[in-house]
Amino acid sequence: MTAIEFKLESLSNHLDRIMSVGMTGSVLKTVGLTISVSGLSAPLGALCRIHRHNGKPLDAQVIGFHGEETFLLSLGKLDGIRRGNRVELVQSVPALRVGDKLLGRIVNGRGEFIDQQPSAFLPHIAQVQATPTSPLERPRIDEVLETGVRVIDGFLTCGKGQRLGIFAGSGVGKSTLMGQLARSSSADVNVVVLVGERGREVREFLERDLGPEGLKRSVVVVATSDEPAVLRLQSAFLGTAIAEYFRDQGKDVLLMMDSVTRFALAQREIGLAAGEPPATRGYPPSVFSLMPQLLERSGRTNKGSITGFYTVLVEGDDTNEPISDTVRGILDGHIVLSRKIAHEAHFPAIDVLESISRSMSDITTPDHRQHANNIRRLMAAYQQSEDLINIGAYQQGTNPVVDSAISLRGGLLKFLQQPPGERTSWADTQKQLKQLDTLPASGTTLPGGMRQGAPPKMK
Repeated sequence: MTAIEFKLESLSNHLDRIMSVGMTGSVLKTVGLTISVSGLSAPLGALCRIHRHNGKPLDAQVIGFHGEETFLLSLGKLDGIRRGNRVELVQSVPALRVGDKLLGRIVNGRGEFIDQQPSAFLPHIAQVQATPTSPLERPRIDEVLETGVRVIDGFLTCGKGQRLGIFAGSGVGKSTLMGQLARSSSADVNVVVLVGERGREVREFLERDLGPEGLKRSVVVVATSDEPAVLRLQSAFLGTAIAEYFRDQGKDVLLMMDSVTRFALAQREIGLAAGEPPATRGYPPSVFSLMPQLLERSGRTNKGSITGFYTVLVEGDDTNEPISDTVRGILDGHIVLSRKIAHEAHFPAIDVLESISRSMSDITTPDHRQHANNIRRLMAAYQQSEDLINIGAYQQGTNPVVDSAISLRGGLLKFLQQPPGERTSWADTQKQLKQLDTLPASGTTLPGGMRQGAPPKMK
């Protein structure tokens, strides 16, 4: 098959999915937020327009069918809708306009500019619900993406095309960390998706956390918590489609989404409205089938890469609840933010021992991994004896490994803490990591830099 024949076949397949606009129906009834329409054979996900007798037309999305009825979920308030209102099919395949002029701009869940600046001409069209890349077309992750954050680059090294979850409760520093990553990483383009964010915090994130430096090479997609569930859900797919456009231009894209939990809550609202039965903790099955469809779209291709950082808002700081478990099983690693560490004025509040990067062994040198693993062991030894140390019950010299961990403590905390406005280069991170691993300590040195000793005992 020639290249021209392949393009024609691809175009033909795409046209087969598009239904002619002008198809109409009428409102039959409303139940809660769901609108039942008769006489409209629109496909799932299609965009329809309800013509109210009073007020502007209202857009809605098809979410299900039953018998001769088609169920819609509105993208706005239902005020003014009544039985018999005409419903028109507007767009059968969700799509948006994209282009390089999206950089530095802020859009809503429908791809419309909301930053009070003049609209820009966007020459290309991208599908919102695109198919994830075939697994056999994904090159292996073999190149480091520098984040500029020492603790991540040193202990949780991220590769181009990797997907990492940031797990934390509310108010532990997720947004601040995302802003630091957007300003400091080596990615060419940032795409920041705020799903269900509080309206008050959007501007704070843009001006305080992201800043002008981060915004100029970023595209920000915003769907606040007061917006309909359809827009909150669609904003996640829309942001991913924008990232795919820049990836296909040969760029390394950093996609940050806050949060997957609110994405799941939006789908739960839609699923229950469509009549889907609740399953695990009130979440319908569609929530758990939809998350892989979103998360698998990031990754590396032969053209470029999308490195994903997805935040997960854990309930009651429980990282084993259903959404956290599902996301952790899909992604290539997880970063856990600890409320205890955050309360000690420690930023970023990353619990290194609870976090892992599954691609680190493929993209770092043996020396790097050796230093990181040695320090991890000393951190674990300190954690096991922390209570004894804090109450003064540990006797110096009892365990050389714990002695080494205590002597390492001051330098390690300095390495792990990093102000939001500070960026550390990859070379400096490697240098500091090596210096930490070669601190003088008592005890017998074993291969790999560990010291062997007896278990700690009380005075």
